[in-house]
Amino acid sequence: MITVEKMKPGKGYECTFTVKNIPLDEFGRPGGMMSLADLPIEKYGDYTSTGAIVARDLNTKLVEVEDSSSDGKPKTYVVKFENVENINAV
Repeated sequence: MITVEKMKPGKGYECTFTVKNIPLDEFGRPGGMMSLADLPIEKYGDYTSTGAIVARDLNTKLVEVEDSSSDGKPKTYVVKFENVENINAV
């Protein structure tokens, strides 16, 4: 099992990640200022998706993840190490 700490620089990795307590639309997608769709915010909650790990910071224990399910321009999120799982080399 690969952890964020064991990732090797220069290799590509995909993961499942969770962004905590963000605005979501009625379909459970990031909404408000995080969306180009003109849908109202339905609630605040957790957003889980899959994506490619773009960067990591071992000091702050944060990773930047590019969401693979976003339409159009890819969206990136900064999440804590503890909110990243199922890391696979690509």
